[in-house]
Amino acid sequence: MDKVILFDLDGTLIDSTDAILESFGVAFRSFGVNIPDDEKIKSHIGHPLDVMFVNLGIEEESVDKYVLRYKEHYKDISKEKTSLLPNALKAVELASRYARLGVVTTKTALYSKVLLEHLGMMEFFEVLIGREDVENPKPHAEPIEKAISFFDNVDKNNCFMIGDTCMDVNSAKNAMINGVGITSGYASLNQLKECGDKIFCDVLEAVENIVEKK
Repeated sequence: MDKVILFDLDGTLIDSTDAILESFGVAFRSFGVNIPDDEKIKSHIGHPLDVMFVNLGIEEESVDKYVLRYKEHYKDISKEKTSLLPNALKAVELASRYARLGVVTTKTALYSKVLLEHLGMMEFFEVLIGREDVENPKPHAEPIEKAISFFDNVDKNNCFMIGDTCMDVNSAKNAMINGVGITSGYASLNQLKECGDKIFCDVLEAVENIVEKK
């Protein structure tokens, strides 16, 4: 029975930190609000945009206009200011020889597909679940369950979710598949230890561990 490996995007396969920070800056400036410092913004990456803005002090009734302004700017700069993380392409190429692959992200699926096509990666993935595809984003089980439902005859013991935050690992737990944490992104080793014990330095090391297990 085939393995299934699902990947998060930001901090796992791609680095779009500059694009994210710049787009938050544009959104805050557009409405005359002081921009939070970079580290505070980065500490919330991985959450959906609306949640990030609330966590950064925007009132819920105003969030939609901030998200819209963010997206307007992000779509214009995301290709230019996003790159693959080291070993990401090698990891996905290796994984594709042993498993069926998908992406589960809290980014908008449309932008995610555009980025992955631009970076030469989309061809490896059979399914991509983004924020607009689910009611309940990670750490809820729904995004992973929706991705897995795309594949026939799946054994959850052979399904893996690789991500850089506890939202990824906990989403995997909630969907009753294997969660794998990596320290190449936005969560520290100590933070990842709070939610799981399968932790690797980057996505390639994580994939190597998965494919070595028969």
